[in-house]
Amino acid sequence: MSEFDKRRQGAESKFALDAEMKFKATARRNKLLGLWAAEKMGITGEAAEAYAREVIKADLEEVGDEDLFRKLRQDFDARGVALSDHQIRREIEEQMQTALDQIKAGN
Repeated sequence: MSEFDKRRQGAESKFALDAEMKFKATARRNKLLGLWAAEKMGITGEAAEAYAREVIKADLEEVGDEDLFRKLRQDFDARGVALSDHQIRREIEEQMQTALDQIKAGN
């Protein structure tokens, strides 16, 4: 195997690992975000877990986070939870960092 082939194979492997980590982190972020949102709306116990599953499903509607944001915005508005768009978007980012940190730590 030539040096170029080894480098290419290494780059492909790294890309695959990065993609897998991003997928896992996004799924974990969505669950954490769903539990956070449930708490803000006063949802607890099994209902909070069920809501977190709804949030995970909502993020599968389209590429990016807009589908996720829309679900949270609509649910907060329906429940009278006063959070700005900025606060919701910031929480999405913070939960992604938390998810990445947990995965890197092996949790």
